[in-house]
Amino acid sequence: MLRPFVLLVATLFCPLVHAAPTTWTIETDKTAIRLSWHAFGGILSWANLSGVTGAVTLDPDNEFADRINVQIPVATLKASNNLLTWQLKSEMFFDAQRYPHITFTSTRVVKLGEDRYRAFGTLAVRDLTRPVILEATLDRQSAGAIALHATTAISRAAYKMDRFALVVDDRIAISIAIKAKTAVAL
Repeated sequence: MLRPFVLLVATLFCPLVHAAPTTWTIETDKTAIRLSWHAFGGILSWANLSGVTGAVTLDPDNEFADRINVQIPVATLKASNNLLTWQLKSEMFFDAQRYPHITFTSTRVVKLGEDRYRAFGTLAVRDLTRPVILEATLDRQSAGAIALHATTAISRAAYKMDRFALVVDDRIAISIAIKAKTAVAL
């Protein structure tokens, strides 16, 4: 009779039984974000963002404790040509002078299957924050390193960046390729 009780207590209090959350720090030089959209009746246009910072935390025991926090400097934006780069950084769109960063903060990360996740969160662009959902896959690489690939789409109009609406689609596809390494415990 005492044996089942001892096993229950050992299971509840043994730290080896419960998996600890793991935090990975984003490797800025190995992480990129690509925005793409159609303009002028179907021509694919794009812009890349780099300089991404942040962290990914996954807790196998509590999906509400999972976190993805990303900050993206608008100044790093590079589009398919110099005029488009200037326009996107200007007050017509991102207004990089007044709003130097785009941020994504997850509110919940749901595991869908083996290394497949859906991340719910908010995307702050300029002075507007809107809910977004990312579809993500996790690639566990060498010890202590991961690659996270995520996609989503947003509406330009939702962020009040709807200039040239007659010639540029409202839907912006976002592709994110994050490389991260385990954060060093202090």
